[in-house]
Amino acid sequence: MPSSRLTPRVGALLAALLIGAAASLDAQPHRMPPADWVGSPKQYDAVLVSRDLMMPTRDGKRMATDIFRPARDGQPVNERFPVLLNRTPYDKTQLHSQAQWFAERGYVVAVQDARGRYKSEGVFMKVQPLDATDSFDAVQWLAAQPWSNGAVAMWGTSFSAHMGAGAAQLAPAGLKSVVLNMGGMSNAWDHGVRFRGTYEMGRQLTWAWSQMLADARTPAVKALLEREKVEEWYGVQPFRRGLNPLSVVPEYEAWYMDFFERADYDAFWKDPMLAWNEHYPETADIPMLQVGGWYDIFLAGTFENYAGLSRLKKSPQRILVGPWTHGGNHLPYAGDVSYGREAAIVDFATDFHLRWFDHVLKRKSNGVEKERPVRLFVMGTGDGRKDADGRLFHGGYWMDADAWPIPGARDVPFYFHADGSLSRTMPTESSSATTYTFDPRHPVPTIGGGASARLKDGAYDQREDPRFPPSAPPFLPLRTRSDVLVFQTEPLAEDMTVIGPIKVVLHASSSTVDTDFTAKLVDVYPSSEDWPGGFDLNITDAIVRGRYRATRDHAELLEPGRVYEFTIEPFPTANVFKKGHRIRVDISSSNFPRFDVNPNTGEPLGKNRRMVTADISVQHSATHPSHIVLPLAPARR
Repeated sequence: MPSSRLTPRVGALLAALLIGAAASLDAQPHRMPPADWVGSPKQYDAVLVSRDLMMPTRDGKRMATDIFRPARDGQPVNERFPVLLNRTPYDKTQLHSQAQWFAERGYVVAVQDARGRYKSEGVFMKVQPLDATDSFDAVQWLAAQPWSNGAVAMWGTSFSAHMGAGAAQLAPAGLKSVVLNMGGMSNAWDHGVRFRGTYEMGRQLTWAWSQMLADARTPAVKALLEREKVEEWYGVQPFRRGLNPLSVVPEYEAWYMDFFERADYDAFWKDPMLAWNEHYPETADIPMLQVGGWYDIFLAGTFENYAGLSRLKKSPQRILVGPWTHGGNHLPYAGDVSYGREAAIVDFATDFHLRWFDHVLKRKSNGVEKERPVRLFVMGTGDGRKDADGRLFHGGYWMDADAWPIPGARDVPFYFHADGSLSRTMPTESSSATTYTFDPRHPVPTIGGGASARLKDGAYDQREDPRFPPSAPPFLPLRTRSDVLVFQTEPLAEDMTVIGPIKVVLHASSSTVDTDFTAKLVDVYPSSEDWPGGFDLNITDAIVRGRYRATRDHAELLEPGRVYEFTIEPFPTANVFKKGHRIRVDISSSNFPRFDVNPNTGEPLGKNRRMVTADISVQHSATHPSHIVLPLAPARR
């Protein structure tokens, strides 16, 4: 058994991070298909369940494990079966219905509480070894049991998916496949914890708050967190150690502040479980299915993991991406926008996985072997009406491809102009810029996107709204703010299909030694009876911190007034901008509370005490042609 390559400190911090990402999903029972769903028939009419078997790990701690075995007449079937494993920090009993379903169809299924959670031994918070080694030990233990045929596959969403990714990196001999649903991020500095230098503050804080409340061990802690509202603490940033509500549970405060203050991309962030993209070579060469959503917090990692492993591994690598928020595979909508019934995978928790495992573990020819490696839902072919639930119907369709980026897509630059237009024509002015003032005390509110459930991720009309603090009356569109620059095309003369990675090249200067730049791609619906004034639908967005424009290894402050080139990389997308719509790019300097606000002072991150306004000039001249690069794809045949 290989020795652990993961430090306890990194393990503790990453565990806390991943629970935060998964809490909105894994804290809920896994949804099964409707009762009238006609799926794969049972092979066995009974299941024998062994509860709380205490599986040993290398350091002597034991993990509570429930085993589901196919049975007949009250007795386990005397055969060796492949094993499916799901490890979770959210109470393994929530996985029982799913485990039983798989067992009835010819698998032994193991569901396990993560270290220090529920009935498993050890300490979960802040002092445990990272869960990768426990996942390795679980796979090897299951593969050696008398009812196992030696083949183990892991599945799960978010935290559970990352457990599978951790096991794959350590490459236990018994691990034969992994299905990673919206987990297994490729690099936590790039996205997931930090985001190109910024801190994903809102998601970390809201999880810590809710988890502390759920785990409150004393009436005083519970009373404090029930009295205080997390939204009221958004603006009290950065926290001071010992002087904030998280300090009532010191281990929570410790990981939150450590992540906030540790900004340089150093050895800490390059640990295998924080930077999978630096450790693809040692990852197991096994079939993997990466599943993501266009509004999922880990979408960038889903694509990067698929592409990186596809280049290095001989085993089949597949990717599937739908119009979903984190864990929303079974839903036909994201936020206030719907995509049609075909956008949802109703049987995602059951038949969807079964087909994959039947093929890779039982060698069944069930069509999986004929599927192309890339399957994507292309959004945007709907008619824009308001559906029965009050959502905008954006529509879309599924497409398949042989590679990512998809063959046939052309990277086309669309340039910013002084009059606010966006076009394929380069600017001709020798000097041209638009200047706005960014006040960190009044940041642009986060309105959906790939945030988290507690921040209301997904697609929304880009206007301030009481659901999205710190929005304020009269709740006008974001495009009306003086600190948001808008560049948009004329109404399109024909449909335009965009599928692939997005890049914004921004030439800009600041009056301060540091600041942030945000870019958001928007599909602008024209005014209609259902949507008077139109609907500004967010497609994808990103942010970059000025001090990390050139290198992430160390900060380099800006020279005030000097024009720099900033590269902003929103998550990939797939969207049809329909005839009559406009393509829009919004440029600003904040997206709060999803990301921490840059104080513009150049102080150490997470420790600033001052905030100053910044005058920011965005260039759009022949010398400095700011633009967005859109991957234009062939229209659907």
